[in-house]
Amino acid sequence: MQHMLADYLAQHNIRVAAALQRRDVARQFAAAEPDAVILDLRLGTDDGLDLLREIRSRSDVPVIITTGHRRDEIDRVVGLELGADDYITKPFGPRELLARIRAVLRRQRLGRLNSQREAEQGRCRFGGWELDKRTRRLTDPDNALVTLTKGEYALLVAFLDAPKRPLSREHLLQATRLHEDIYDRSIDVQILRLRRKLEVDPSAPRIIRTERGVGYVFVLPVEYS
Repeated sequence: MQHMLADYLAQHNIRVAAALQRRDVARQFAAAEPDAVILDLRLGTDDGLDLLREIRSRSDVPVIITTGHRRDEIDRVVGLELGADDYITKPFGPRELLARIRAVLRRQRLGRLNSQREAEQGRCRFGGWELDKRTRRLTDPDNALVTLTKGEYALLVAFLDAPKRPLSREHLLQATRLHEDIYDRSIDVQILRLRRKLEVDPSAPRIIRTERGVGYVFVLPVEYS
């Protein structure tokens, strides 16, 4: 399958570097970082999720994960939460894979454009907190730096762009660029993690509140500069 897919992608002007084992992936990244990664979660004898963590620790390169059966559903969800950009389930055709590669590269380009726009917007202030979009630094009311993951940052920006407006789970999923087919409950996990960093008491949130039947609302006013 690897050879067949590599040949097909090459016919569509995509250069492919193949890797059979974890050490091969490390060599490829050392030589030149790819524009995208197709990662089989059953790669060789290695744990594909561990390899995904390793890739994400060093790079934001788009990653499409592949799985073989419906029983791998948990791995797909965990993979997406670890930072994979998309998934595809076997068996799949090379045309679908090509379409997904082009889609994640297109989203990456749009993400870079959005990052440039965010940098131009500068700082957001809310309830004593401050987010500097140019550096992606979040500081609390005591001016202490609070570290955000890529997903938490995207989620916070989605709220800051629409304060006091109820936002659906679907909207937030799209804002954080998670796969559209993943369960809505996954956004609840992201919300919980962000609340733990913003709220005095995450079990009684006063910044990000649940809007029953709709989704969530960011209740604080936001100032831009």
